[in-house]
Amino acid sequence: MLYTVIRENSYQDSINLMLLTQNISGMPQVNKVQVMMGTDANKDIFNEAGLLTEKAKFAKPNDMMIVLDADSADVVDDVLKQIDKFLSDLSVKHDDTNEETTDVVNWDEAMSKAPDANLALISVPGLYAADEIENALDHNLNAFVFSDNVSLEDEARLKKKAHEKGLLVMGPDCGTGIISNVPLAFTNVVRSGNIGLVGASGTGIQEVTSMIERLGGGVTHAIGTGGRDLSDPVGAITMKDAIAGLAQHDPTEVIGIISKPPAKEVRDEVVQLLHSIDKPVVAIFLGEKPDHHEGNIYFAHTLAETAEIAMDLANGQDIKPSYYDSDPITSTDQNLTGKKIIGLYSGGTLAYEAGMLISEALNLGGIISEDGYVLKADGYEVLDLGDDIYTQGRPHPMIDPRIRVQKINEYANLDDTGVILLDDVLGYGTDDNMAQSLADAIEEATRSHPQLKFVTTVCGTQEDPQDYDAAKATLKKAGAIVCDNNAEAVRYALNLVGKDINEPAKQKEVYSGKTIELPTPSESLLDLLYTKPRVVNVGVAEFLQPVLVFGGSGVQYNWKPVAGGNLKLIKVLRKVKALQQREADNQKVVDGFKNAKPFLVDVVPAGSVISQLKGHTLLHAGPPIEYADMTEPMQGACVGAILFEGWANNEVDARKMLENGEVKFMCNHEVQAVGPMGGITSAHMAVLVVKNQLKDNFAYCTMNEGIGKVLRFGAYSQEVIDRLHWMAEVLAPTLSKALKRLGGLNVNVMMAKAITMGDEFHQRNIAASLVFLKEVTPTIMSLEIPEKDKEDVVQFLADTDQFFLSIMMATGKSMVDAARMYQHGTVTTTMTRNGRDFGIRISGLGDQWFTAPVNTPKGLFFTGFSQADANPDIGDSAIAETVGFGGMAMVAAPGVTRFVGFGGFKDAQKISDQMSTITIDRNPNFTIPTWDFQGTATGIDIVKVVETGVTPIINTGIASKVAGVGQVGAGTVRAPLACFQKALVAFARDQQLLSEKDADDLMHELAK
Repeated sequence: MLYTVIRENSYQDSINLMLLTQNISGMPQVNKVQVMMGTDANKDIFNEAGLLTEKAKFAKPNDMMIVLDADSADVVDDVLKQIDKFLSDLSVKHDDTNEETTDVVNWDEAMSKAPDANLALISVPGLYAADEIENALDHNLNAFVFSDNVSLEDEARLKKKAHEKGLLVMGPDCGTGIISNVPLAFTNVVRSGNIGLVGASGTGIQEVTSMIERLGGGVTHAIGTGGRDLSDPVGAITMKDAIAGLAQHDPTEVIGIISKPPAKEVRDEVVQLLHSIDKPVVAIFLGEKPDHHEGNIYFAHTLAETAEIAMDLANGQDIKPSYYDSDPITSTDQNLTGKKIIGLYSGGTLAYEAGMLISEALNLGGIISEDGYVLKADGYEVLDLGDDIYTQGRPHPMIDPRIRVQKINEYANLDDTGVILLDDVLGYGTDDNMAQSLADAIEEATRSHPQLKFVTTVCGTQEDPQDYDAAKATLKKAGAIVCDNNAEAVRYALNLVGKDINEPAKQKEVYSGKTIELPTPSESLLDLLYTKPRVVNVGVAEFLQPVLVFGGSGVQYNWKPVAGGNLKLIKVLRKVKALQQREADNQKVVDGFKNAKPFLVDVVPAGSVISQLKGHTLLHAGPPIEYADMTEPMQGACVGAILFEGWANNEVDARKMLENGEVKFMCNHEVQAVGPMGGITSAHMAVLVVKNQLKDNFAYCTMNEGIGKVLRFGAYSQEVIDRLHWMAEVLAPTLSKALKRLGGLNVNVMMAKAITMGDEFHQRNIAASLVFLKEVTPTIMSLEIPEKDKEDVVQFLADTDQFFLSIMMATGKSMVDAARMYQHGTVTTTMTRNGRDFGIRISGLGDQWFTAPVNTPKGLFFTGFSQADANPDIGDSAIAETVGFGGMAMVAAPGVTRFVGFGGFKDAQKISDQMSTITIDRNPNFTIPTWDFQGTATGIDIVKVVETGVTPIINTGIASKVAGVGQVGAGTVRAPLACFQKALVAFARDQQLLSEKDADDLMHELAK
């Protein structure tokens, strides 16, 4: 039976998940299991494996899909525990490295943490790699691209762009590189020397550099280009730029070129460039069988010959006519006469070389590239098990032995198989126990087939983490023949079946062709060649470790797909981000937040300042909603407002008015007002008045009623109505007189004091409420009003810890309304919720609403209540987060984190750090001591939200879903991403970056 678990927004790189799948596949009672991210391509893999369940079909690209085939549901919990342990161990391994690392989650953070970076190491899924290469180039970084499956069109375009900027794009599908003795990706540890290599192959570089190391030499650089660099569409852009750089790199005295078969015209251009430099060159174009050397270029036939020629050149020695002994290296095994050679390779270039040599020796018609085969003729087969056909949905064979073990068993059982060729590629990124896994398979196969021979080669050095000598010893102990290099292993296998290779001697000829003027390498390229790499590691975290160990520096970009992997949104993001004026517009809006001058100036009846409150009109929280669609707490508050205003004398009549449509509703936000929870406001309710002197605009909010049964949570008993009358008839006039005598109160000053005392102004307002009480009490006591009223007012303020929340809400509203008078940019200027919808507005689109279904808060509950009692998110109080307080400033109030369901200070800091990634600036008016006195993060940018998938977190009280029960807990809730996505699409349409049809189609897709 199939069991499915979807972990939303839980991104892990594909290598980790492949290894994880391998880890749990062997668990008892697990028939089949696969763990992958929810991309369309991965769903296709699930479908082919018979694991695509209905639940998995709806997973998003940032969701982790876990599908398990097991006989019992009891296994599921064990598998999930093992998954958690595996991922936790990955984190521990990363945390336990001796080198200091800095983790970031976007490019802005990366460049802030590493402003002098000169290289991006990119290992993300190929679907998204082109965008990350472009990001690297736009940040003036060279790019080393481990990722594959980038289109040839994108590769050509990006390499041309890099060339124009004086940068290198190494890859895509660049598995190996060494820059200034620092290993990159799947790379061996090689000493520094005087040989510089440029290679359009991965294991080709590894084989040559490993041999150079073992022969006593060393390299300056090994610059990978990717396998298609020498194709016609790309034109060897990277190889030619790298050659020009090495020609001007003084420590490089010998240049080596390693390439799979190139396009002829491109090859000729590369060779002409090589003839134009004054350094000796060794070049191998695999598939060619050169019969002479030419000018300063020495042409090799095999990778081993390439390394040996390079070493002689590096040592100033004469080049030998031949590097091969004419005598066979072993005698024919008569038991293998007529038997076939099978090559099962993890390294594509090593497989290519083996296929080439076998085909040449036996005249088999040349190598091929079909369905993972490099050679398939007359029973002789060489497989590249790293080909895409074998790695779809499983790890590369360099890190997972299973596919090779399977193939060893398969071919060992064929009567025609005489010799099996294997490679064991060592180095960073590859499996630590590959030699033992292969040895186990060899021993098992030879027990059943004692005449079968295994000939192996170990590609690596003494300094590799796996221990070169130990790997060789392990394979020899299993009965394998271990050769020093791949060409020797192939020749040994041919000798065993009575065949051999023919390597004629090569003489040097004079070059009489044309040369060209060498291009001048850019300063960026020379910086890359003359210094240790300073890396932004985009993707697989393990790739950063060797960079740090060998003297480089870097930051870890914990990547996940931009815009949740939605390719249409990614294109929209790219276009919007390219708008040159947008950043200046955004800063101007945010400056409106920062330069706000809010003063609490009065407390008045709402109808006296909000002209729309005429007749039977009520204001409500959130985006527009009708009474029938309201949740119970808001409906209950409507009943209470009607009873307060005297439009009906009882609940029954009040509900009839509401159900008959006799009451008109308007959003608070549309009339410069805000209201907590239900936000229901009527004409005679008292509202606080805040004036923002920056633009002389006003904002209003009802006062906090205290705790218990209150209107904002939907209560409407006589006690609630009486309190509202007292607030309107005693509290409001008293505060009004005091504020007028004081000339108003500077809210910024009160908040600046309170934030240093542990308030974040949404869940915690104790300090601010006390600061307010301190400011107004002396004046209240001096008023000529009844002493009883003075005492009641002061006592009410002293008892109401959250009184300042309403002041802050009116302040936040005054800030955004002033700022959004400048109607440009992508800054969020409203966040609010009505129990059904979460709504936002943005600076560039004025009063337009963008809504999505609201989430339900999660947190801690009062005794007797649980998550089942929680009402969906409600209220205008998210204005706090809109201007940088509440959940955005969680670190300011670590004392509240336990109350809202988090663990403590570290969680608070983590949340505020995360929120800063989606904002534009810091507000210096409100510095937070526990955050190194940084200002609050302000200016939520919809572009950053959509790009990162990080949505604002909101601290909130949790209302009972039953009217009148009141608050049942406190917690946090995330704004839904779809609001911001819709706003982005609308903004792009407004800026004419999208056609109306494309915008409508995308809006329809987002609404699903």
